[in-house]
Amino acid sequence: MERSVTRGLAGVVCGRRAKWIVLAIWLVITAVLGVGLGSQLTDEESNEASSWLPESAESTKALSQIGVFQSENTFPTTIVYERTSGITAQDLAAVRADIADFQSYNGRTVSDIVGDDIPDGDAVVTLDGPIRGPITSPDGQAVQVEVPVNAGADGLMLLPDLVDQMRATAAADADGMITHATGPGGSSADTADAWSGIDGVLLAAALLVVIAILLLTYRSPTLWFFPVVCSVFAMLNAQGIVYLLAKYADLTVNAQSIGILTVLVIGAGTDYAMLLVARYREELRRHHDRHDAMAEALHRAAPAIIASGATVTLGMLCLMAADMNSTAGMGPVAAIGVVVALLAMISLLPAVLVIMGRWIFWPVRPIEGSREPTATGFWARTGLAISRRPRAVWVGTAAALGVMAIGTVGLDATGLSAADQYRDTPDSIKGDDVVRAHFASEAGTPLQIVTNTGATDEVVAATRQIEGVDPAAVRPVGSAGGKTMVEAGITDPALTNAAYDTVQRVRDAVHEIPNADALVGGTAAVNLDVQEASRHDNDLVIPLVLGVVLMILILLLRALVAPVLLIGTVVLAFGAALGVSALAFEYVFGVSGADSSLPLYVFVFLVALGIDYNIFLMTRVREETARVGSRRGALAGLAATGGVITSAGLVLAGTFGTLATLPLTFTLQIGFAVAFGVLLDTIIVRSILVTGLNLDLGRHMWWPSRLSRAEHDEERSQGPGDDASSSELLSARTP
Repeated sequence: MERSVTRGLAGVVCGRRAKWIVLAIWLVITAVLGVGLGSQLTDEESNEASSWLPESAESTKALSQIGVFQSENTFPTTIVYERTSGITAQDLAAVRADIADFQSYNGRTVSDIVGDDIPDGDAVVTLDGPIRGPITSPDGQAVQVEVPVNAGADGLMLLPDLVDQMRATAAADADGMITHATGPGGSSADTADAWSGIDGVLLAAALLVVIAILLLTYRSPTLWFFPVVCSVFAMLNAQGIVYLLAKYADLTVNAQSIGILTVLVIGAGTDYAMLLVARYREELRRHHDRHDAMAEALHRAAPAIIASGATVTLGMLCLMAADMNSTAGMGPVAAIGVVVALLAMISLLPAVLVIMGRWIFWPVRPIEGSREPTATGFWARTGLAISRRPRAVWVGTAAALGVMAIGTVGLDATGLSAADQYRDTPDSIKGDDVVRAHFASEAGTPLQIVTNTGATDEVVAATRQIEGVDPAAVRPVGSAGGKTMVEAGITDPALTNAAYDTVQRVRDAVHEIPNADALVGGTAAVNLDVQEASRHDNDLVIPLVLGVVLMILILLLRALVAPVLLIGTVVLAFGAALGVSALAFEYVFGVSGADSSLPLYVFVFLVALGIDYNIFLMTRVREETARVGSRRGALAGLAATGGVITSAGLVLAGTFGTLATLPLTFTLQIGFAVAFGVLLDTIIVRSILVTGLNLDLGRHMWWPSRLSRAEHDEERSQGPGDDASSSELLSARTP
């Protein structure tokens, strides 16, 4: 039945006439869905705090009520001026002139303000409240001004241009003063700058990496082109589908998930392509007609590719159980990317390869009847070396991985400080340093407490008594609909544990006030809720992913022992990768902390994608075991798949490594951890540890399937001299 289904698939996508129909369908779909709609995906990005936070978080509830007093499109931008010799009367006059200039922004378009015609620059800027300042520091060496700019729904996209203009205005009249733009507006503008062009940068970097690796792998100037083009088709169509869901089904999409989508589709799609091409080349050596060769290759490789894609898809969909909206939204985005990549590699790529013919493998075209080179290649020899002492190999490898995992003890995944979020030092961070040096609290990042108007005085009085709150910076700022918003300046930076402790103390105090119904929001409160939601997501999603992957392996391999052991190797590889990464973060990159979502993202990507290589290897080992026995099957499976798994691992590691091209610590950390983990998984875990287990346990790996029966195991009938012949099993196979 399975054979007839896959044969039917081969006939549908690579028949003599069907191949042209498949190509035409993909071209039409890509023109409409990929190019027409996918190009609009960035228009549906939602990067506001409410789109990242869990709905149940107190800061999310506070944001919904703060909207009465301040639009979610408002970004209070703090302009800070510093003169260490003391602010003069002339300096204050210059600051007031700047304030008048900032006041003139109200009602003008962004293009008019910045003096340049920019995309969507016809958005009108408003000031959502009065400009505060000039506020002189107690030491008389600094002044700060808070400008509540609002550029509408496209505000975050236009904010960098607007803030750059404010920086230029402040610097123009500084006359020796040091000026910076910070606060939520300044930091959001710098973050938007860091993410700007992410699609183009990541796509270009990922494609360059993939092309380089494919050239080295195939040693052909032509073959690399077709997997790359099919991957790009898949990416464009995935973006089109995500666009439709974001626009019409309220799917949360942000710059982070779009960047991951690009990397995942190019990396995973190329992996699937390499598996199919490797099997196709193998079958071309056994078949005269390339249509028959592709039919057999698709029949043999499609189950592993489909199982792999299904595993990654379900693993990504597990993210939907997360509390964090950004994490939950990434689940379907990534799943869509994997599904489209899978469809492209089992339909479009086979059709294109058959259309092109054998010449695409030039200069080493596979000729019918020629010897299969993997049968006596590096991984065949590696398998023979492992077979001499398999138990010592897998025990030693597991122990080494365990030692590497010890580094996780030092991983501080409780969030990054504002300065550590960037790999350089943007202007907003420099401004933060100036504010902290001269002011008791930051004007731009206060706690925002929404309470019933009747309890306002009690809330203000209670908040002023809290440790970590600047009493002079606690004040009501507006009332509407029976609610009042109170701002409370805090004495610690908003992205620190000290600030989070202050938030919790404030919440405990105001929640005890009768009839206050107080909700505490603001930057520090948002980040505290992010930390708590991330811890919840780690505890929930990680076991869920493990359970889903285990069930798929059991169904695919029709055994219990092998899936459980394979899950164990994946977890061990994850621990080792995270342990080494933690050491690299601190001692190589100079960052002691990590984003709270990092462990979950690294786990999901390494487990879901790492299981790909388990599936590629073990489905082939199972196929060969049924034919020649467990010992020789393990050697033949490694010989056949070792090369393609290693090459696929290099591709995936390289594409995730491109995340390090962005000037953000989070992308650097996730790119490094996933890239290192994938290389560790493909080169060490999959090829050495799992092969050692296969050889040591033999038929017991397949319990309770029929392969675990003694009559299917030829190990006892072989002598030491038979090992050499096992490396030649592939070349001896007949169709």
